[in-house]
Amino acid sequence: MTTVGPAGVTTAPLLEARGLTKRFPGVVALKQIDFQLAPAEVHALCGENGAGKSTLIKLLAGIHPAGSYEGELRVADQPVAFRSVRDAEAAGIAVITQELALVDELSIAENIFLGREPCKGLRIDWPEIRRRTRILLDDFGLALSPDTLVGDLGVGHKQLVEIIRALDKKTRVLVLDEPTAALTEQEVAVLLGHVRRLRSAGTACIYISHKLDEVFALADRITVLRDGSTIATLTTQATTTAEVIKHMVGREITDLFPKRAVQRRDGGEPLLAVSSLRVALTKGGPDALKDISFELRPGEVLGIGGLMGAGRTELLLHLYGAWGHRVAGNVFLKGETHAHPTPRASLERGLALVSEDRRRHGLILEQSVGFNLSLSSLSQFLQCTGKLDTGAEQQRNRGYFESLRIKAPGLDAAVG
Repeated sequence: MTTVGPAGVTTAPLLEARGLTKRFPGVVALKQIDFQLAPAEVHALCGENGAGKSTLIKLLAGIHPAGSYEGELRVADQPVAFRSVRDAEAAGIAVITQELALVDELSIAENIFLGREPCKGLRIDWPEIRRRTRILLDDFGLALSPDTLVGDLGVGHKQLVEIIRALDKKTRVLVLDEPTAALTEQEVAVLLGHVRRLRSAGTACIYISHKLDEVFALADRITVLRDGSTIATLTTQATTTAEVIKHMVGREITDLFPKRAVQRRDGGEPLLAVSSLRVALTKGGPDALKDISFELRPGEVLGIGGLMGAGRTELLLHLYGAWGHRVAGNVFLKGETHAHPTPRASLERGLALVSEDRRRHGLILEQSVGFNLSLSSLSQFLQCTGKLDTGAEQQRNRGYFESLRIKAPGLDAAVG
């Protein structure tokens, strides 16, 4: 089979998927997927959540090994059967998934060169590792020490470390799954520049993003997945955002951002009031949040903006009771002081948090979907005997399961 590369030249695909079908208990995640990646091409994968994009790249990466799916993978027109991530990497495929694969207890330098450390004789050459890491960090404009522990980084910086590690490998195919979700505009521009340079040097890239402006700025072709099936493969220059969205959702979208009447809510007491808030990471440490004041009134949606590292996540974690030591200032929740918040006290008073890092702070992966759905609200189902009303709990969870369109065999499926 042949494909058309970015320069319009017909050539054999560098990477090809033929008829891939992947089944999980009660769910068919991929259905007869066909996909071709040309040499030196940036090929975007688009689709709504649950369309099958991440499942597809996990097959390409060897995370779901050969034998666990139907169909065929080919690299440079030769059939391959990846039994592990190492097999895929040996074939020149480097993948960055949404679930970061970093070791928090190791430094940035140790993570970047993990498993491929340069040596001097029989010993690891640590000065060389730090020197090369410094060059890579400088190339991305990151003022971080190579010796900084990855566990001390926020999600955005962790994402960049993983991207740097992948880019430093000598790869033929680079797969990026939502690589810019936690990046600033400047960092996105740097990353896209790296991808373009890699393409110029002959590296092919599969790029997954919900940000269609990035897709159209970068990709040579776009493949759209919907409900686990290949819907269309389009040349970027010959299509439009509207056409891509139509393929993604299965219908014409005539008014993407419909105007809505906005009712001003100037009256009423604030539900949440913050004044002159100062917070340090630890007692006696320097202020991490300084002089923050705002009010949130009933029915409002308040946006909190700022660059990565500005303190947005830390502010929300502190208000919830999961981060920092309050140095000064006041927080009032429903007119009453919220001076010493804890997650339990916040939930009891009606303040909930959807965490930035869902795997680390939001879910218990070993437990079921139902367990996680009701974990923060079990008190609502307590009977006077002290036992849970499991019937009411299950009924409420089934409502969420259906309304949120959770793709799982049922409430008993493990979240992981």
